[in-house]
Amino acid sequence: MKICTKHKDQPDALIEILHDTQHKFGYLSNAVLVEIADILNISRADIHGIVSFYDDFRREPQTGPCVKICRAEACQAVGGEALADHAKNTGVESHDVYCLGNCALGPAVMIDDKLHGRVDAQKLDALLKECT
Repeated sequence: MKICTKHKDQPDALIEILHDTQHKFGYLSNAVLVEIADILNISRADIHGIVSFYDDFRREPQTGPCVKICRAEACQAVGGEALADHAKNTGVESHDVYCLGNCALGPAVMIDDKLHGRVDAQKLDALLKECT
């Protein structure tokens, strides 16, 4: 696999390899994880531990945009909880993250790889409409 080769087949580059693989294929299939384990000469259990620990890794193809809502205190203080509730109540598949590093412009949301600040329910709906 070229991605492993890019990282010199080093087991200590596993997280980077997994991110690059997911970026290429959209998710991490069992077949790909087995191939990575074989190339890096590490156990499948080690890979499973990493993939299941970090929320950024997906084991299934994504059905829509990847929505991450900041749940840190700064975003909570300016409406982050209400935004997360709105997303849940409207069926938006979102992931809670502790901090997106955009505290001054909270509530912060990342849609796919683009960061947005001062997001309320209406802005979230508009941003998601642009994705479809």
